[in-house]
Amino acid sequence: MNIVIFHNPNCGTSRNVVQIVKDAGFSPTVVEYLDTGWTKPQLQTLFATAGLSARDALRTSKSPAQELGLMGSDVTEEQLLDAMVAHPILVNRPFVACKGQVRLCRPSGQVLDMLPHWPAAPYAKEDGSPLITADGAVVPGA
Repeated sequence: MNIVIFHNPNCGTSRNVVQIVKDAGFSPTVVEYLDTGWTKPQLQTLFATAGLSARDALRTSKSPAQELGLMGSDVTEEQLLDAMVAHPILVNRPFVACKGQVRLCRPSGQVLDMLPHWPAAPYAKEDGSPLITADGAVVPGA
């Protein structure tokens, strides 16, 4: 199964998603978008497939969104997309694409809904917090 993860290696949630997918036995294509950047058509397709607007996908914390004047309700979708192309850090992460669907996997446990099988239980994220219990149930909110 082809899985593409748009990944920020500095983000714990993003690292968790990559590791969950690998531990489930898949070899994802990992795109470090801070290095590769984005194109406007790429973002439009990604967001439309995920059912999100650029505003929904805007990273507002630990990003220059406030300094760039992007937080106001008068900022258009086009302006947000242009800013995201110019400043890739403005796109929240990680986005995962597989089986014709795209999802912003925050929290990281959301990636499990996209996988036909999961890592062996019990399973914990990199910080030690549980994701999958010993009986194979997903920890709520993980």
